[in-house]
Parts: sequence; C-alpha cells; structure tokens
Amino acid sequence: MKQHQKMLLGIVIGTVAGIAANRLAGGSPWLDWVVTNITSLVGQIFLRLLLMLVVPLLFSALVTGVCELDLKQLGRLGLRTMGYTVVVSSIAVLIGLLLVNTLQPGVGLSEEARALAMKGTSSVKAAPSPSDTSVPSLIASMIPTNPLKAAADGDMIALIVFSLIFGLGLALTDNPAVRRLRETIQGLHDVMMRLIDGVLRLAPIGVGALLFSMMARLGMGVLMQVASYVGVVLLALGLHMFGVYSLSVRFLGGRNPLAFFRDCRLAIVTAFSTASSSATLPTALKVAEENLKLPRNVSRFVLTAGSAMNQNGTALFEGVTVLFLAQVFGVQLSLPDQAIVMFICVLAGIGTAGVPAGSIPVIAMILGMFKIPPEGLALVLGVDRFLDMCRTTLNVTGDLAAAVYVSRGEPATVSDSEGSRLEPESSAS
Repeated sequence: MKQHQKMLLGIVIGTVAGIAANRLAGGSPWLDWVVTNITSLVGQIFLRLLLMLVVPLLFSALVTGVCELDLKQLGRLGLRTMGYTVVVSSIAVLIGLLLVNTLQPGVGLSEEARALAMKGTSSVKAAPSPSDTSVPSLIASMIPTNPLKAAADGDMIALIVFSLIFGLGLALTDNPAVRRLRETIQGLHDVMMRLIDGVLRLAPIGVGALLFSMMARLGMGVLMQVASYVGVVLLALGLHMFGVYSLSVRFLGGRNPLAFFRDCRLAIVTAFSTASSSATLPTALKVAEENLKLPRNVSRFVLTAGSAMNQNGTALFEGVTVLFLAQVFGVQLSLPDQAIVMFICVLAGIGTAGVPAGSIPVIAMILGMFKIPPEGLALVLGVDRFLDMCRTTLNVTGDLAAAVYVSRGEPATVSDSEGSRLEPESSAS
C-alpha cells in the first residue's frame, strides 16, 4: 500500500473504532483508562517526534532557501521575487483568517464536549509572553539576543528572523569555508527531511490513535466542524487562485488570466496529482518556457526558488488550521495574536518543505505557541491529503504567476541556449 493509503486506513479504523467505543461504552472507566494510558500515549509519542524536528528543520530550510536566492549575483531578481512572495503570501493568509473569523467553522461544540476534548491533552511549551506589548517592544523582541535560548524557549518568531538573517549572511559571503558551511546546513536539512519521512511513516498508527481518543470522547459531534473546516479551506484557496492570481497576472504581468490558466493546465494537473511542489518543478519549468514563453533565466530562477519558498497555499492552510483548532478548543486569539499567526505563516511558508505533509510540523509548532492542544492535528490529518493536493496546486500556480510578474520587468527579449528569442509578453491576449 502507498503511504497515503495507509494513512487513510488508519484514519478510517481510528474514527470508526472511536465512534463505536463512544456509542457502546461512552463514559465507562475502562474506556477512559484505554484512552488515557494507551491511545493517547501513542498519539503523544507521534506528536513529540514531529515537534522534536521542528527547530532544526525550520532553521535549515530557511537558511538554505535564502542561500539559493544568491542575492549577491541576482540581487534585483531575488529581491523582486522575495517582495512579491511576501506580499501575495500575506494576502493569502489574510483571506484565510478573514474567512475563519467570519464563518467560524470550529464553533459549535458544547462546553461539555470541549471539556472532554481537552481532557488528557498536553500543550507544548509556549513561547514566553513579553511583559511590554507595545508595538515597538514587539518589533524589538523579534530580534533574539540569544538564538539558542529563543529556540529552547519556543520563541519561533525570533528563531525565524535569526534564520533569515543568517541565510542572508551566507548568501552574501563566498569563500571555501562558507561553502562548506552551506553544504553542512544543506546536509542537516536533508537529514531532517529523511527523519520527517520516517516519522510520517508512523502516521497511520499515530493518527489512528489520536482519532480514536478524540472520537471515543466526543462521538460524531466534531465531524460537522471538520466538514466546515474543509469548506472554508477550499473557499479560501479558490478565492486566492482565481481572484488574487488573476489580478496579479493581468495588472502586474500584463497578460490575459484566462490564457494564463489555459497555458498552465499541465503544471496544475501535475501539482494536484503529486501534492509536491518539488516534484512538479520540471513540469512547471517546461510550461514556463514552452507555453508561457518566459525568459529562461527568469523562469528557472523564480520557479526553482519558488518551489521551496513561494508557498502561498501552505501559508493560507496553516493560518486557517491554527484558527480552526483554536475555535474547536475554545482558545481565544486576539487580533495581535492573529497578526502573529499571520506573520509566522508567511515566514514559515519560506521554510516549509515542498513535499506532502511538509506543513504539519510547522502547524504543530504554532499550536504549541498559543497553548492550543496539538492533539487536534488528528482532525486535520484526516483530510490533509486532499487539502495538500489543493494547496500544492495553488503553490505551483503562484510560482508561475510570480515568474510572469518578474519576467515583465526584465529585458523584452532573452536568448535561450538554442539561439531563439523568447518574447515575455508574446502570449498576452
């Protein structure tokens, strides 16, 4: 069986068994003992293995992502790509947060059910709250005086900022020692990805155990919230893809949005079927050069960097998921809290791996920061494969939209390796 099929089997078994246990023996002492001492323990081990890898994965991914921009040689191209990515990712997360606050898919559980959901959960250590909450103080607190202490305390914003600054320093420095350091950090990233892959192989058991625990306590009461959550995510992804990207392609890229989506069909289908930005990269490059007729130097740079950094769909998904689980567990997030969530999601989108389920460790980290029980991830993992396919489609389409925008600011004609001349705006209609 393929991994996602095993995950689906674990989800079905855990959900059905949990609902059956709730119907037949809900509230009985022996069921409470099984949930507390067996299934919850298995789920906790799975979650802790994920959380264990967050800090080194986030640091290595952000540093290598910034290094790949090669700002020293491609300063203008890199800065335009990064600026576009930050702005469009911010819009994506903002759309998600507005929809969650308006439609409130996680609201509806009774207080009794919420108390049962919270029973036996263990929140990850939250980041220390600053004593001074003024805007200047919050901005200053983003710069860590001790990066290792920030990582140990769970202050992920400070760790993200340090990683970006460190990566920028590596990108601007070129000598043999620094090149070896880049290779070492890339090696750390490769090891973390291998470990993440190993932990996710345990996901069918871990997710099944978590879902059994949740359903044994709540029964079918939470399933309506999950369906509402899926609807909100799909609505937000659709608005961003066909609204924001259409406006971007038309006004920033000078092209017809209908022609753009038609030319990108192959990359869109590949992204949806693989659920991996990295695996779709060769197809996206082919589409950019042959269908969109973009300059080869621009398309290769923007799409290669974008497959790892321009994760609009992932950033949107992470923001929606955090607020949804906060609503499910009755955790009130103020506007400043939601602004912090938005900021982390935008920056974490740069460091989220372009592979299936690559955003799960980041979501677990954000949940811990705001004392939202990470066990709620079991609800999300049950539908994550389908949503992963949808948000990857948005990510890849966003990379191509970014390439169209950046290409418009480059010279009108660029020679490819075969000597032909490519017109960036020749496909506009």
